Amino acid sequence: MGFKSKISLSWNILCITCMAVLVGPSVFAQHIDTAKLSIKPKAKVVSKVPQIKANISNYKPSAINYNPSASTTSVNNSKPVKMLTVLKVYPNPVSDQININLRLEKEAQLSVTITDLLGNTVVTLANEKSAAGELTKTYTVPNKLNAGMYFLKIVAGGALKVWKISVL
Repeated sequence: MGFKSKISLSWNILCITCMAVLVGPSVFAQHIDTAKLSIKPKAKVVSKVPQIKANISNYKPSAINYNPSASTTSVNNSKPVKMLTVLKVYPNPVSDQININLRLEKEAQLSVTITDLLGNTVVTLANEKSAAGELTKTYTVPNKLNAGMYFLKIVAGGALKVWKISVL
């Protein structure tokens, strides 16, 4: 470091010291702008889990009266026999015709309907009395049916069978 730079540095230090003594420390300190300063109350801590303040009793379902003989018959009172057995539903996916291969233990009213995924009946294919035994029924699917997923609901003598089908 040269002689001139040492004198310059000393001179600067002397000037800063004199200013601090004469003017005071407020020249070098920053002041807080009180117009922008606001005191906010501390935020209240709120639980994120909702609290339910009510007297709610637990749900207890009532007794269900189920009569298994409504959908089955018994041969010798020891073994229930199925009233309706659906052996096969084809073709799946369906385009214009659907075949149902089923077995009825006795003569019964047969109902075949197509429902949408919400359970609304779209088309009733059959509502007829059918003889006992193994049957193959063929039904024409109406053109008004949009392509998509449906349920084929078969009811005979109180027995219900539901098959998922897809319509092209």
